[in-house]
Amino acid sequence: MTMSMSMTSETDRIERSIIINAPRERVWSALTNAESFGTWFGADLKGQKFVVGARTRGAMDAACGHDNVWFDIIVERLEPQDLFSYRWNPYPVDTSIDYSLEAPTLVTFSLKDAAEKSTLLIVVESGFDKIPPHRRIDAFRAHTGGWEFHLKNIANYASS
Repeated sequence: MTMSMSMTSETDRIERSIIINAPRERVWSALTNAESFGTWFGADLKGQKFVVGARTRGAMDAACGHDNVWFDIIVERLEPQDLFSYRWNPYPVDTSIDYSLEAPTLVTFSLKDAAEKSTLLIVVESGFDKIPPHRRIDAFRAHTGGWEFHLKNIANYASS
């Protein structure tokens, strides 16, 4: 498997990209089939679908290192084989916080054709500057490393 990853970060956004040795259709399916997404992302999304405007929610597995953490999103856009985006509240590890009172971040996955029938996958998570200051740094740090981890996971999943 060939993987190439690039990174950029500011205070409000994280951007990561990876070239996946798989055709665009396979990467798109891994991203937008909720059960497939849950497999490589580590969330129980069995029986669910991603639908624009709808909520998708499932327990994260133990690999995330926190108990009682939920993958909980509202799908924003599904543009077949080009763009998938959702909103969520990042780093929801403190059960005493009502995250619904905070502004969510926006996660956008973009796909582009790459050489030799590979796919360039770009993920951008933006909106960290709207997170309350006492949580912002931890959320930004956790998701910076998290996107690197998850891009490797989807690359392995889609190219196998």
